[in-house]
Amino acid sequence: MTVPTIALNNQTTIPQLGFGVYQVPPAQTADTVTTALTVGYRHIDTAQMYGNEQEVGEALKASGLARDDLYITSKLNNGFHRPDDARRAFDETLDKLGLEQIDLFLIHWPLPTLYDGDYVSTWQTLTEFVEDGRARSIGVSNFQPAHLDRIVAETGVVPAVNQIEVHPYFTNEDARAASIRHGIEVEAWSPIAQGAVLDDAVIGKIAAAHGKTPSQVTLRWHVERGDIVFPKSMREERMRENFDIFDFTLTPDEVAEISALDQGEAGRTGPNPDTFDYVPG
Repeated sequence: MTVPTIALNNQTTIPQLGFGVYQVPPAQTADTVTTALTVGYRHIDTAQMYGNEQEVGEALKASGLARDDLYITSKLNNGFHRPDDARRAFDETLDKLGLEQIDLFLIHWPLPTLYDGDYVSTWQTLTEFVEDGRARSIGVSNFQPAHLDRIVAETGVVPAVNQIEVHPYFTNEDARAASIRHGIEVEAWSPIAQGAVLDDAVIGKIAAAHGKTPSQVTLRWHVERGDIVFPKSMREERMRENFDIFDFTLTPDEVAEISALDQGEAGRTGPNPDTFDYVPG
């Protein structure tokens, strides 16, 4: 099955469906990624703070797949926002992944209450990695509208993606709209709200109508709206289920029904980016 690609604002493309390794223990990451690659996933999303880049790299090397067939994302650790720290951290990411070039590298969180509120110099530093050819694309994660406006205004460089929490209970429309306004593609993390939406009656009804599971319908809702998604599971049968979402479509009314489940801020499962200030010890 061919996964659709989405064109980014720098003339590169990204697979719309990927595989996330958040909270996959390092000891199980290589085997988990190997299984995902066997299922057919080619887009792998990791991060320095996940602690499993090395093991992702081991799976990539062992896969025998051509580098051009893979799309690899990682993200900057919250403790390394200062430019020299970001440069060293990026070097380490490439080393751990065993790559000469990463497809996409993101600022993981804006951390507006830390570093004297300066995430602009961090963003400026990431632009160096594209200029020297070690990153094909750069982007941000968890950036609010004001954060996006600021980095674009102060650097003139528009992120390729903004990876934000999006799911039927928290559609995060302000951040999505601001991203789209700038020509930034939206990546949705926690696409099924950590499983919370799977018992929803509306989603269940639509799933029954299509002979699909609630998870498949929710992921398809993202796809219909143009989101890039990377569900996570360590079970092969669930990986296959999540991959099998391209042989059906939702009607506009069904998409609207699911979108209407939005609970606003009450539906958020993760931290609020305006106040989140976690730095690993």
